[in-house]
Amino acid sequence: MNTQIHIVDAFTLAPETGNRAGVVLNSDNLSDAQMQSIAAFAGYSETAFVLPAKSADHDLQVRYFSPTMEVPICGHATIAAHFIRAQQGKLKQEKYQVLTGAGILSVWISGEGAASKVTMQQATPTFGPVLNEAERALMLAGLGLAEDDLVAGLPAQIVSTGHSKVIIPLRDSQILKNIVLDKDILITLSQRISCNGYFPFAVINNQHQFATQGRMFAPAIGIDEDPVTGNANGPVGAYLYHHNRIAIDGELTYAARQGCEMGRPGTIFVTLNNQNANRLIVKITGNAVSVGTRMYAG
Repeated sequence: MNTQIHIVDAFTLAPETGNRAGVVLNSDNLSDAQMQSIAAFAGYSETAFVLPAKSADHDLQVRYFSPTMEVPICGHATIAAHFIRAQQGKLKQEKYQVLTGAGILSVWISGEGAASKVTMQQATPTFGPVLNEAERALMLAGLGLAEDDLVAGLPAQIVSTGHSKVIIPLRDSQILKNIVLDKDILITLSQRISCNGYFPFAVINNQHQFATQGRMFAPAIGIDEDPVTGNANGPVGAYLYHHNRIAIDGELTYAARQGCEMGRPGTIFVTLNNQNANRLIVKITGNAVSVGTRMYAG
């Protein structure tokens, strides 16, 4: 059986930048083992598999596999999957309810052709444990950082909008360039804290325009560094709001930049809405560009 894999660079308009994902349409005849084999063959951080809906409360299902395991949700692969659906003329409406491993999430597609944008609403933010002193020391050693590289008074904390990350606030974006990864240390820490992703980031205020810049590491699931990560930048917005470091008057959208140090720069637009006092709504928006296809025979 031959399976076509669409290759998409997400959170960018330029090929060879942003974050690359695989997309397989019409995946309903594939077994779990076949999806995992295809994702391993593709070799991208995630490959998205589009399937029919399982019940009336959603329009379709998308499953996500890294080269080594299934993951509940993936931001850039979501952008990629719905971009390809738009390019293939498979869209009949602007908004879709999509079943994922993180629950049923809303996805919007706007624009046409290469200018299409995809917005996904992420799961309601949850705030997990703050790393204790020993865990924080391991984290710093695993990233080659020092305590004074961090923002004083803010914790390194596990936050999730569907797929948890350790959010690590740095006092300056230049510190991102100084990171030296020790995979073994971070893998050991991941096993201890049950969280595989580490996202050091810094706030940038150029000409009074709020933005962030970060890097994402997940060696425990075979991703030494991910170029542009939706399920890290969404939690960063929630984290900043939770710790009173960002003000929102109804709704705020800002640019989150990532991938510069890898030579694959991309931009995610993070939207935070606090109009419901009991629930912060987090959305991410991005462009994408198709860069070809591959065939998997198996």
